[in-house]
Amino acid sequence: MESGAFRVIGWRAAPPPPNGWSSVFAVYAGEGDVPPLLGAFSVTDGSLVFTPRFPVVPGMHVRAVFQPPGGAPVESAFDVPRQSAPVPSAHVAHVYPSIGILPENQLKFYIYFSAPMQKGEAWQRIHLLGPEDAPVVLPFLELDEELWDRDNTRLTVLFDPGRIKRGLVPLQEDGPAIVAGKHYTLVIDRDWPDGRGAPLVEEYRKEFRVGPADRIPPDPAKWRIAAPRAGTTEALVLDFPKPMDYALLQHMIEVTGAGRIEGSVAVVQDETEWRFTPRQPWKAGDYQLVVQTALEDLAGNHVGRPFDVDTFERVSRTISRETISLPFRIRHQ
Repeated sequence: MESGAFRVIGWRAAPPPPNGWSSVFAVYAGEGDVPPLLGAFSVTDGSLVFTPRFPVVPGMHVRAVFQPPGGAPVESAFDVPRQSAPVPSAHVAHVYPSIGILPENQLKFYIYFSAPMQKGEAWQRIHLLGPEDAPVVLPFLELDEELWDRDNTRLTVLFDPGRIKRGLVPLQEDGPAIVAGKHYTLVIDRDWPDGRGAPLVEEYRKEFRVGPADRIPPDPAKWRIAAPRAGTTEALVLDFPKPMDYALLQHMIEVTGAGRIEGSVAVVQDETEWRFTPRQPWKAGDYQLVVQTALEDLAGNHVGRPFDVDTFERVSRTISRETISLPFRIRHQ
């Protein structure tokens, strides 16, 4: 047996017999009176080779019987080698938000893994523990179609919106999933298998405290821009007064001048600082930061529009534009 195929050695294959190669060579898997495996025959370098249609299972007992024309049968038994378990190497690289104090109406977590993970495991492997490590019952929106990125390395976990938005039945009956003033722990089981079937290297725990709900939309008028110097590739820095959504910050802000400026983005300082490093040195002149108004803070409030509008409150300001522009100037040194 070589690489899942079975070869007859020491007998040179002649033209196929009238009843086909299956009349002289058969492979059986398992114990007892079982039919021969289905598969394909071929002749390679004069040797008869049988390749099963389906791979034999590791650990299975296999018996091969060769009946040469006019000769005595030859039988060999094999135990298919068991595959060694893959060595754990994947781990939770980071969970966003990074900050240790989250609003009571926190909308989501982003879980980043160091390697592709298996789907369909999230709601068995992710737990939220409350005070005294008591499990929080159904804090998340357990979607059948888990929210993975294309590489299966980032999972978006949504808190149940019904326990966030005021006026909805789940919030009135069950209360918020997390309560201001209390401490919680997000736990990710070590047994979560990666794409190879190996568990994580270790369990992951993120402890955090809950503050008051945040229903104030992000206000670009309160953001601060620190412009770099012309002739350098220094980072353009945008500071926020409160943490923003990590994943959305990666692609909802762009820099324009005479055209779109190419560069790389970094999000630091617990998602309160956005940094843009250009590919080419800055030129003196006028620029703009173009921000999509769908950009969110931790509670899902969009720029100029709260996630949760109480029916008894009046919205004082709305932004109907899809983007806003923040001008800045880069000067000569």
